[in-house]
Amino acid sequence: MSKTSPSLADTLLEAHVKHEMSALKGAKLKKFIDNEVDELLDHAGTVTLNRLVSADQVMGVIQRIVVDMELDAGIPELAAEMATEVMNASVQSDTTLGDILSREQASGFIEEALELRHQRERIIAEIMAHPVYQELVSNVVYHGLVNYLYEDNLITRSVPGVGSMMKFGKKMANRAVPGLDETFERRIKAWLADSLPGLISRSEQFLHKALSDDELRDTVMAAWVSLEGRTIAELKEGLGDVELQEFVVMGYEFWLNFRRTRYFEGCARAVVEHLFAKYGDRPVMDLLQDVGVTREVIVTEVESLALPIVEVLAEEGYLEALVRRRLGAFYRSAAAKKLLA
Repeated sequence: MSKTSPSLADTLLEAHVKHEMSALKGAKLKKFIDNEVDELLDHAGTVTLNRLVSADQVMGVIQRIVVDMELDAGIPELAAEMATEVMNASVQSDTTLGDILSREQASGFIEEALELRHQRERIIAEIMAHPVYQELVSNVVYHGLVNYLYEDNLITRSVPGVGSMMKFGKKMANRAVPGLDETFERRIKAWLADSLPGLISRSEQFLHKALSDDELRDTVMAAWVSLEGRTIAELKEGLGDVELQEFVVMGYEFWLNFRRTRYFEGCARAVVEHLFAKYGDRPVMDLLQDVGVTREVIVTEVESLALPIVEVLAEEGYLEALVRRRLGAFYRSAAAKKLLA
């Protein structure tokens, strides 16, 4: 090779770098992006999703990024701080619940919820069958019955002094026959235990009739009307910064465990497999159009985000260094030296 070859290679490299740098700014870069977006979208109209990526590859990304990636301990702390800043922002005092969710939207949610009649009936039945509820009913009936017998029945209210006499008689009877009060209580509760299934059944029937669609709709909408004019700051009163941060941390810990469950994996796989069953053999453009990604959307976001980033990278010298690394390898290669010899 002649002595002028290295100099020629360097000269060509400098010229090439200058050419690329001029193409990566201003109107030339914008034109380049417009042309490349058009080219990519043309290919998206013919290349299928299955040809680009498989369902297993997408599941692999979910596994590596969502499930397996170790998240730094600073994430929940940062999330808690950001949540606190959001809840303490001035917009909370300027925004009402109705500004976020209109009355028409709230009514729509209620109508959809009312369609879940089977689920509502099942919830009522499960509440009725719960031991805590049954104990509550038993205690309420017992105390109501005792209070009625000694204090609030028709006789004690109509005849002065009868209530006091009944209480006095109860005390004297207990003195004469120790344990009489306990026996009385035990017999009433035994009667309640026998009667409880019927009471629960009638309670359930009552709730099914009382919680009709019209009653629920009117009740919930009445509550909504009373709340829609209140600000978010008023609605969150009582929730301090510490409590909010604790909820964020708990939510973060739940996510760390939930993402590793078989349930999460099953849900993710169901979504991915359905996506590929529907779009796998169709051009990628079909998927983009169905989710609202158009040429205008792509170009707008690229120009709003990518172009300013490229400008900063150029000012920092990174862009030119990248171009030099990329082109320099070629101009120093044996193939280039052979051509320039």
